[in-house]
Amino acid sequence: MTGGDGQSLAVVVFLGFVAVSLLLCGLAAADLDDPEHFYAGGSAAFGPVGGGLAIAGDYISAATLLSTTGAVALDGADGMLFAGATVLSLFLVMRILGEPLRRAGVFTLGDFLADRLDDPSVRRALGVASLLVLTPLLLVQLTTAGRILAAMFGLPDGALTGCTVAGGALMIGYAAFGGMRGVGYVQILKVGVVLTALSLLAGIVLARYGWSPLALVDAARDRSEAGAGYVRPGLHFGPSLAGRLDLISFQATLLIGAACLPHLTMRLHPLRDALTARRAVGWAVGPVAVVCAGVVVAGLGACALIGRDAIRAADPGGATALLMVTGALDPAAGGARHSMLFAIVACAVFATTLAAVAGITLAAASSLTRDLRRSAHRAKNQSAAREIRRARLSIVLVGAVAVVLSAALADRGTLPLISLSFSVAASVLAPVLLYALFLPGHSATGVRWTVYGTIPLIVLLLAGSPAATGTPIAVFPDHDLHWFPLQTPGLITIPAGFLLGLVGRTRSGTAQQRAWRGRVAVSHGKIE
Repeated sequence: MTGGDGQSLAVVVFLGFVAVSLLLCGLAAADLDDPEHFYAGGSAAFGPVGGGLAIAGDYISAATLLSTTGAVALDGADGMLFAGATVLSLFLVMRILGEPLRRAGVFTLGDFLADRLDDPSVRRALGVASLLVLTPLLLVQLTTAGRILAAMFGLPDGALTGCTVAGGALMIGYAAFGGMRGVGYVQILKVGVVLTALSLLAGIVLARYGWSPLALVDAARDRSEAGAGYVRPGLHFGPSLAGRLDLISFQATLLIGAACLPHLTMRLHPLRDALTARRAVGWAVGPVAVVCAGVVVAGLGACALIGRDAIRAADPGGATALLMVTGALDPAAGGARHSMLFAIVACAVFATTLAAVAGITLAAASSLTRDLRRSAHRAKNQSAAREIRRARLSIVLVGAVAVVLSAALADRGTLPLISLSFSVAASVLAPVLLYALFLPGHSATGVRWTVYGTIPLIVLLLAGSPAATGTPIAVFPDHDLHWFPLQTPGLITIPAGFLLGLVGRTRSGTAQQRAWRGRVAVSHGKIE
């Protein structure tokens, strides 16, 4: 098979996926006549199977495929821990939050908290926090989509901006015309594509080593040149005390933050009943577990076949390992980009990225439309058609801004963006949700203390961390100005978020008691 055949297959499969997904969004658009259909897909849009698969599709991102594969290839046991935390996080959110977050007429976290606490004033705070989580993820996914699209078409690096714009246009089309139901159909289609591609890739890798996972691990350890350290935790962040703390901080942030991502929780609100929520657990967690297992096998295969140093030379974070291993498995094709296996895997990665971008864009636009509005009363009473128009305009606005920013930041490291997103989710959204659900009497004041007190702390610590300066994957790798030793500040900010919520709740209760005493004193004075 010639090299051109592999690239031609990539283009054909890509165009086929785009055509089918646009058709699904067009079919879904016919029913988008009210906000519930647009934001939630309608109460009967997805049963436990479709709902679970759509949640799995929203959860699987480019970071799951590319970054985790690179972490396994470069860091061995640490990467496997990251993959395990990814699966465990989804299991926890489905088991702990799946049923409590289910609520009719609720489309965003701001909607849910305003209804739960019976205080609309929390909407703006939740809107700010949600956008701080979703915007960095959107920029990272868009940049990845542009790179994958350029690789599939064999375009030079100079075409990256054009590919990013093309990916952004598709994303806007999916979200604006298909709404939640259309994006859900695309997510389900994506799950099938990704499962097929990674199962095929993992099977070929294991076949190279006699279908023995132990032989694969031994080969990867030998090519890693890290010895026994490759199969022990601590290789990524180092054996020092700061390294151990950073590993704990990263794991905690990933585990808690991934469970509270707004575009994921948005999928839980329209589940029809408690039984549907419980049955959706397996359909959501199962595909993600299979994908993460395939990612681990692919990462080990990349290290065993290519070598740790060669992978790091191509990309310091190992993000190219998944695509590089396809060329190593098909050397007769004359390079990874000409491999038939590359065509299949690249299309799966692009499908993953594009569908994830559409889901994130829809969630960000929903938060912008419903949570950051000037008048909740006016928005509540506006016509359904007008609200849907506002939502679609918000999607176009969010998409356009994201495309411009992702093109401007294409050459910068993405680690601070990912750390910011997951840190805000773990340190702000997790305390807010858990307190609102399980702490009786939690108040809007506690929510605002958590949001407006924790976010500045996260930004301050990230700005002074190795994620910003001093490391090969930092934003400014040539300058070392960091004063905070951890790349992920979750070890500090997660407890701070929970503590600030309790302090705000206590102060709210004290203020209410003072107001009540003042009213009692006034009434006593009138009686006298």
